[in-house]
Amino acid sequence: MNDILARILETKKQEIRAAQGLITSGEILKEALQANSDPSRKVRGFARALIGSVSHHKPGIIAEIKKASPSKGILREHFVPHEIAQSYAAHGATCLSVLTDQEYFMGSAEYLKEARAACTLPVIRKDFIIDTYQVYEARAMGADAILLIVAALEPTQMKELELCAIENHLDVLVEVHDALELEAALELKTPLLGINNRNLKTFEVSLQTTLDLLSSIPKEKLVITESGILQATDVKTMRAAGVNAFLIGEAFMRAANPGKALAELFA
Repeated sequence: MNDILARILETKKQEIRAAQGLITSGEILKEALQANSDPSRKVRGFARALIGSVSHHKPGIIAEIKKASPSKGILREHFVPHEIAQSYAAHGATCLSVLTDQEYFMGSAEYLKEARAACTLPVIRKDFIIDTYQVYEARAMGADAILLIVAALEPTQMKELELCAIENHLDVLVEVHDALELEAALELKTPLLGINNRNLKTFEVSLQTTLDLLSSIPKEKLVITESGILQATDVKTMRAAGVNAFLIGEAFMRAANPGKALAELFA
């Protein structure tokens, strides 16, 4: 295990096995099916919200709720998900991203439930999804979308997970880091294409990652730049290049008032 992503994925496999020992695959599938058939638990339209915002010439902002990261440690000591969600919603966020990975990001499914219950914004489960079990978990916990990271998946596995998400009414954000991963991502149906400016193998960040890939992306895809958007000049650079959707966490998590920080960044 010579990089951070490899360690995380090995841990994730162990976590899934442990979870299946508590709630079987059949039981979690049943929970997902119950969510699918319950009108009160209808998904909120994660992709629709982002595409709608950008089509109205507004930034599509996925505001992240994240307590910690492997590279930066604890980002926010006073961490109350429902307060953060309400702050984001009041200051212009389009969607929420909630970390559910516990080992490396100090996340939780309960944080996602709490954040979603506190507002009307669609929520993506931010985790390392490698098994359909996790897709059913996401639907059962109330997520509106899931993240698929190309660097963590084989092409056939990624297509299987996307199909499982679609069958459970979940949108998919597929995430890439380079041209080779982009080629694989374009085989998926999802219109949401995230470009992570952070290399998950080294955790180094460069906004140039997004800019370098733009010319290879079909117009029908909505590009979402992720990581490293820390100041207004970063937003300006991206919007000048035609990138109008953003996933931002660290810059907001370190602020006293996350929602106010969001409003100021996009003023």
